[in-house]
Amino acid sequence: MKTSVELRAKADCPSHSRAYVGVRDLVFVIDEPVERGGANMGPTPTDMALAALIGCMNVIGHKCADRLGVDIGHLAIDASCAFDRRGVTLDEEVEVPFQSIILVVKSSGGASAEDLRRVGAEVEKYCPLSKLFGNAGTNLEVSWRND
Repeated sequence: MKTSVELRAKADCPSHSRAYVGVRDLVFVIDEPVERGGANMGPTPTDMALAALIGCMNVIGHKCADRLGVDIGHLAIDASCAFDRRGVTLDEEVEVPFQSIILVVKSSGGASAEDLRRVGAEVEKYCPLSKLFGNAGTNLEVSWRND
């Protein structure tokens, strides 16, 4: 197994707000809402970052649960983020724009609270996007619970 791979993406950006991003054989749209001059054809870049964290928690959560032999079933993940907009509005440089993120991960499986705590501890070790946010200074708070 390779321990390092190159991730690639390309984008066609027909306007100041819209980007058609290609990854592998997939294309998706990143755009701003109408009130910020976009056409609201997709999530904003910051929305995508939060969504990527949710997706990563799901994937790594299932991998960790499988490794631990824990039944987490279906996950539902709610995210709330305190975002400092001064940087994106060009008012001021902001070192930690994603100030805090709270994730509530709800498991529909038969896992006990202790099993979910163990899964959460493993996810914290291995989830690359949670590492990205945490190492950037974001206060990341994740709670795992039964649905």
